[in-house]
Amino acid sequence: MYLSDYLVVVRGGGGLGTAVAHRLLRSGFTVLVTELAQPLALHRAVSFSEAVYGGQAVVEGVTARLADDAMLGLALTVVGEVPVLVDLADDVVPRMQPAVVVDARQAVRNLGTRREDARLVIGLGPGFTLDKDCHAVVGTARGPNLGRVYWADSNQPAGSEPAPRRSKARERRLCAPAGGQFRAHRAIGDLVQPGDVLASVDGHPIAAPYAGAVRGLLHDNVPVTAGMKVIDLDPHGRKEACFLVSSQARAIAGGVLEAALAGMDLWRSEADSHRTAEET
Repeated sequence: MYLSDYLVVVRGGGGLGTAVAHRLLRSGFTVLVTELAQPLALHRAVSFSEAVYGGQAVVEGVTARLADDAMLGLALTVVGEVPVLVDLADDVVPRMQPAVVVDARQAVRNLGTRREDARLVIGLGPGFTLDKDCHAVVGTARGPNLGRVYWADSNQPAGSEPAPRRSKARERRLCAPAGGQFRAHRAIGDLVQPGDVLASVDGHPIAAPYAGAVRGLLHDNVPVTAGMKVIDLDPHGRKEACFLVSSQARAIAGGVLEAALAGMDLWRSEADSHRTAEET
């Protein structure tokens, strides 16, 4: 069998899920992404979730396109595109029965992904219990374990990496000052100075605390709650980086690819053993 014979469903089309889907597609897998009706991705310039708002999104040469149903989505994979499905009923996985499921939603707790969802289920970051929720977990915290694959039988404490240290003066992600409708006043890639108003929530301004480049920005008219992260401001002012997959996301995507290929090898070994047993 070819890698394209294996369907991978990536839950979550934000920056991390997009990096994973991009790497798997480039490696030969067939990939489908599921999303919310109003995606909350900040790094929209590198997120396939933008297809929900605009019909399509292109990230580093790969096109993702919104699909009305799963069968139309599979047709898009034939031409090398990534279908994005709004999965309101959370039933795409049971209907499509993929070989691999990757939960890239980065929630604090598991949102319902189960080990039984596919032959190989991979969780990204903490919030997953090996053997119960998934077969493998990929580390997402910066440091030596970034992108490391933890298996259910490896006796390694998955998700135990310490959170990265952050300076309050250089806190990249800015939060909503109140609940209401989000409205952007700048665009991704804009270079800004301290005090520039980047966005507002029902008239409450969100100003830049320091100079930098707007790398992440919530979509207009999305309802937010007070304290919700709505902007990512890069203090280094690297405009070009706003339109490229981050090094962190690439490392995590590499870990997912490692896990997926290891799963394929295991299945092939099982099939060969079964075939040999039948012949004897």
